[in-house]
Amino acid sequence: MLERFEQLHPIVQALLATLFTWGLTALGASAVFLTRTISRKVLDFMLAFAGGVMIAASFWSLLAPGIEMAELQGQIAWIPAVVGFLLGGAFLRLMDRFLPHLHLGYPMSEAEGVRTHWRRTTLLVLAITLHNIPEGLAVGVAFGALKYGLSTASFTAACALAVGIGLQNFPEGMAVSVPIRQMGTSRLKSFWYGQLSGAVEPIAGVVGAAAVVLVSPLLPYAMGFAAGAMIYVVIEEVIPESQRAGNTDLATTGAMVGFALMMSLDVALG
Repeated sequence: MLERFEQLHPIVQALLATLFTWGLTALGASAVFLTRTISRKVLDFMLAFAGGVMIAASFWSLLAPGIEMAELQGQIAWIPAVVGFLLGGAFLRLMDRFLPHLHLGYPMSEAEGVRTHWRRTTLLVLAITLHNIPEGLAVGVAFGALKYGLSTASFTAACALAVGIGLQNFPEGMAVSVPIRQMGTSRLKSFWYGQLSGAVEPIAGVVGAAAVVLVSPLLPYAMGFAAGAMIYVVIEEVIPESQRAGNTDLATTGAMVGFALMMSLDVALG
């Protein structure tokens, strides 16, 4: 089955891979059918774990292959990586500035983005959705890069990235659905909102793959862009949230474990 998957067009591969990561978001969200509460310590560990995965993926799955691609194209290797990285951060800053959203555990008075009268549940879902845009882009770009035969952008490395992103999507789905359930929402609606936060990944994945497949000079910039967007999310949101309740050591351990796991997946399978 894996061999048949490898023979598909990179855009189709990106779509299927991001459907997989979305599926793991839904699987995490389904925890709401088993429990109505989640330990804050567990939540903080899982959030930090997700951050560690994203940091490792940003270098091994995106920046390093992007630098190699720039060299093969005869460009100054570091320029596309730096430019793309900063543009990715700037894009997420604009999204953070204008998209209405509310981070987990924060009161409504601390909602960010344009002021609206949207419900708390909607704002929570949008906050996690903001995470998933760069994650979907990262997977899409990684599979789109396969068209060019880079030594640091292998099929197994792209699959490892999808697996790593999927693993950290599991706690993200749970982190949305369970708090919404605690607010008195029904289990079914809580699950719906939890899985909905990952629905943007297949869209972002296809867009990312199509961009680099159709316009090859964009690849080094696209890889840097996805990496910059993910690092922005980790620094601005994931790590601060994971340490907000004072579980600093536990959250740091979670980030270390997530980083080590993603690094191992990428290096071993890539």
